[in-house]
Amino acid sequence: MVAKKPRIVIVGAGMAGITAANRLYTCSTFKDTFELCVVEGGTRIGGRINTSEFCGDRIEMGATWIHGIGGSPVYKIAQDIHSLDSEQPWECMDGPDEPSTVSEGGFELSPSVVDSISTLFKNLMDYAQGKLLPSSDSTEELDFCKLAAKASKICTSNGGVGGKLSVGSFVRQGLEAYWDSVRDEEEIQGCGKWSRKLLEEAIFSIHENTQRTYTSAGDLSTLDFDAESEYRMFPGEEITIAKGYLTVVESLASVLPHGLIQLGRKVSRIEWQPEGHQSMENGYTHRPVKLHFCDGSVMSADHVIVTVSLGVLKAGIGQDSGMFNPPLPPFKTEAISRLGYGVVNKLFLQLSSSHDGRDADIDKKFPFLQMAFHRPDSDLRHKKIPWWMRRTASICPIYKNSRVLLSWFAGEEALELESLSDEEVISGVSDTLSSFFPQPYKQMKYSNSLPLSNGSVNSVGSLEGSGFKFTKILKSKWGSDPLFLGSYSYVAVGSSGDDLDTLAEPLPKLGNLESADSPPLQILFAGEATHRTHYSTTHGAYFSGIREANRLLHHYNCVGVN
Repeated sequence: MVAKKPRIVIVGAGMAGITAANRLYTCSTFKDTFELCVVEGGTRIGGRINTSEFCGDRIEMGATWIHGIGGSPVYKIAQDIHSLDSEQPWECMDGPDEPSTVSEGGFELSPSVVDSISTLFKNLMDYAQGKLLPSSDSTEELDFCKLAAKASKICTSNGGVGGKLSVGSFVRQGLEAYWDSVRDEEEIQGCGKWSRKLLEEAIFSIHENTQRTYTSAGDLSTLDFDAESEYRMFPGEEITIAKGYLTVVESLASVLPHGLIQLGRKVSRIEWQPEGHQSMENGYTHRPVKLHFCDGSVMSADHVIVTVSLGVLKAGIGQDSGMFNPPLPPFKTEAISRLGYGVVNKLFLQLSSSHDGRDADIDKKFPFLQMAFHRPDSDLRHKKIPWWMRRTASICPIYKNSRVLLSWFAGEEALELESLSDEEVISGVSDTLSSFFPQPYKQMKYSNSLPLSNGSVNSVGSLEGSGFKFTKILKSKWGSDPLFLGSYSYVAVGSSGDDLDTLAEPLPKLGNLESADSPPLQILFAGEATHRTHYSTTHGAYFSGIREANRLLHHYNCVGVN
């Protein structure tokens, strides 16, 4: 019997897929052992990493941050390839200024009001993540831990999905416990009809909405409380990559020979043999997996590493999809169904360089604006502010003195943003900012009208009364992109870290006696949603690619594998 070299096909050329290919190809015995191919449905590599340019500035449409530099493989690669420094300015190069928190109606809020609630929310999240424990020597933290423990007890007694606690219910109970401890309903001087309680709730909502973009949970009530303490961050500062996140992926791909990565090859179906046998075909051992592509072509493989997003997997196990044939076993589909996967989008807006004869440098004064909105049921709401703006936490220049502004959207608001025309976005942002920067604007320390911009390539709008114009916008559309169907994963209420581990298990399932005669390791799974402690991150995707590559290298007893 003549045996071919085992063929490994990697589906997806994002961080996980390219990392796996790099690991396999650079193994000292690889070239004599395997055939390797990466198939990518899109026209570029990088996946949810997509460095671009907007109005002359380098921006990230997807992954943006290195989440902690201590021990991060992404940071080490970026260092090694000299991607951390650039003469060209880039997104978040100098970090944001201190935020100016403004309430709907145009009142800048005192730091004494903002800081206490910001500290409360941070401490609540630190407690949820296991960073703040009752063993602390700090009297302030000890008092807070009692408050947080009370919130946790109340939430647990009230139950949840399957009796489990959500982050959303916990932080809201923490706010209620805080109010019980202060019992202060005084009016805030100079802020119209805002009471202290309503104002504090609006500030608290800013942080909730920011947390939604961090986690991709459209509503924090769907985010599992217990899993928060399992999630891990690297120590050290969080930074962006000066020459672009994509340079890291391109560096990993640079060792691969031309033609190994095939673009425009979207997989429509993966056939495998859960209880198959190794048959013969034209004198060769039959490869157990067949990949069917949208163009009608077929490719056989011994092993397939699937690195598509959790969103694509969720769609792929639906009755109308049939991405896998036969369908994935219940233990796998149930984990996929339970895990959370959300949408986060970024909106970039360009300020006009023309200000009708005003100071050309006035556009440098746009602040890091945090927006405190009225409650959805409040009669004081500015009626022109669209619903999809009301859970947007902030808008700010991407770096000091930049004419490009950035705002983040999550959940239903992010999906709505994708469906809007540029003209509708212009109108919505204009109406929102006109409520936060009214004319005359006496409460703000910025006495002049502030430059505000957003727009489409062929459309120009202006903020009422300001004279400033919007010239261009650019927005990501991760939710409607069929290659991703969202942004990143989270552990939803009703799921757990065990589901992340289950998603990472190869098929046929190891140790399954019923599949003892089946070719092993036919389908392997990688990607950020398969890493228990670093899900939702590029380094989590990197680690998963290394894991699955090493799984195959160990299977074939390749030398030099740790």
